[in-house]
Amino acid sequence: MITVTHRRYVPYSHAHYAGNLVDGAYSLGLFGDVATEVCIRLDGDEGLFASYDDVQFRAPVQAGDVLEITATVVRMGHRSRQIAFESRVVCRGTGGSAAEVLDEPIVAVTASGTVVVPPKA
Repeated sequence: MITVTHRRYVPYSHAHYAGNLVDGAYSLGLFGDVATEVCIRLDGDEGLFASYDDVQFRAPVQAGDVLEITATVVRMGHRSRQIAFESRVVCRGTGGSAAEVLDEPIVAVTASGTVVVPPKA
């Protein structure tokens, strides 16, 4: 199977809540981006997201974080690919412009979902 990883800095413009918290939809959008690369690599097509089977918000995501987003294909059908997703905080802002690399990444969001691709010609 295949695993694809993206990293993304969370800008302060995405903070919606007190404490510079970012809404959960931010990670779900990143899951869509990494799933697109999975489909391109496997099928030469961007594919379409069909559904999420499970989404777990496990820890907060904050502006100033660096997220590592992974997508691992766990099952391949004729046109569908079931994917396990994980969003981990690997760096966190500590105030002002200061930040630190975390010794242990924080698992912020996990999910599983299904994407579909066109039939092979």
